[in-house]
Amino acid sequence: MSAVATTRQESWARSTWDYYVTTIRTQLQAQFQYRAAVYAYMVALVAEPVIYLVVWTTIARSQGGSVQGIGVGQFAAYYVVWTLVRGWNVVFTPFGWEWRIREGEFSAALLRPQHPIHFELAWWTGQKLVWSVFYIPVFVILSLVFHPALHPRPLEIVVFFFAIWGAYVLRTINNFILGMITIWTTRAGAIFELWFLSELLLSGRLLPLQLMPHWVQSITSWFPFKWTFYFPIESLVGNMSNTALLRGLGIQLLWIGICVTVMRFVWRLAARHYSAVGN
Repeated sequence: MSAVATTRQESWARSTWDYYVTTIRTQLQAQFQYRAAVYAYMVALVAEPVIYLVVWTTIARSQGGSVQGIGVGQFAAYYVVWTLVRGWNVVFTPFGWEWRIREGEFSAALLRPQHPIHFELAWWTGQKLVWSVFYIPVFVILSLVFHPALHPRPLEIVVFFFAIWGAYVLRTINNFILGMITIWTTRAGAIFELWFLSELLLSGRLLPLQLMPHWVQSITSWFPFKWTFYFPIESLVGNMSNTALLRGLGIQLLWIGICVTVMRFVWRLAARHYSAVGN
């Protein structure tokens, strides 16, 4: 590699790093200014898994304390951790791309030196960091009320930390790819709905995958959904082996690599098509 190319790469890395730091810092300041709104939004996010938790613990108690080997405390642990994973998985919805194009945000994104995915990742990362701080009392309250059987090993805590970041990056890229469909058609809603319905059923978001039929469990590994919800949750509560934990992180990285490749290809096509239509 030539010295000029090396210098350019170093300059790009430096400018990208500065971009992330500035965007994250701006979001941190903005989120702390609207603490009440952040808590209100967090309560809305927590409501979904808490409803699932109440339903499944009630069913478990009615069946003698467990459902297919999953006890009340394990359900509580699963859905309490779910509340944190849910917050980290909130990213820009593909349904918002129509607004983004109509308001000219996409046109502005084409003029920036960085790929727009960097803004997505940096902007939402600032929110995640604030949400994590505000989530602490929520976690304490849920633990006192539902008594989760949560006793993670040090390795599980470390893997969970990387798994929620991996899930966040993977889901951000997936939604970005979906959103770009709007550039070709304004009737992409049905595609988005099908995607999110599949995610709901195959990700472990609705219920632990152990409760799904075996044929469903066998196909979940062929989709990215499992690695954005179920794996991060199970890495902390599921007593997975060390091999399974590291393998899960590896598969997350594999999916991220696949989705990055798809995103870069679709982005080039989308930018050309958008420019042609716009002109």
